[in-house]
Amino acid sequence: MLEKIDHLGVAVKNLDAVLAFYTEKLMLACDGEEIVPEQKVRVAFLPIGTTTIELLESTAPDGPVAKFIDQKGEGIHHVAIRVANIEEALASLKAKGVRLIDEKPRIGAHGAKIAFIHPKESNGVLIELCEKCK
Repeated sequence: MLEKIDHLGVAVKNLDAVLAFYTEKLMLACDGEEIVPEQKVRVAFLPIGTTTIELLESTAPDGPVAKFIDQKGEGIHHVAIRVANIEEALASLKAKGVRLIDEKPRIGAHGAKIAFIHPKESNGVLIELCEKCK
């Protein structure tokens, strides 16, 4: 069911400033930016090995990333795990009694299908399941 760690989501207040650190100091290449209106975020992608660091800046004060930063500060927001079939993964987790934020997938960055497991299920870690577009 679970294939690999797809990306690490990092909540930031100022995407441009943080992106400069990753590209200029750590020498990672930015693989593009995207605004995801449904999630109220501006995202930058930094591939590293077989995974990606996903920098997330809120585009609205009431967005989930803005709320996260208000409560916990900047830093790791979520761990995204790639699955082959997100509907099957969600059904399996639900059948096991796992509390989900999303019982049905929604669309995330790059058009991927995404869904979140409630962090109370995983000791405070927000886990995103993602199925990449074909």
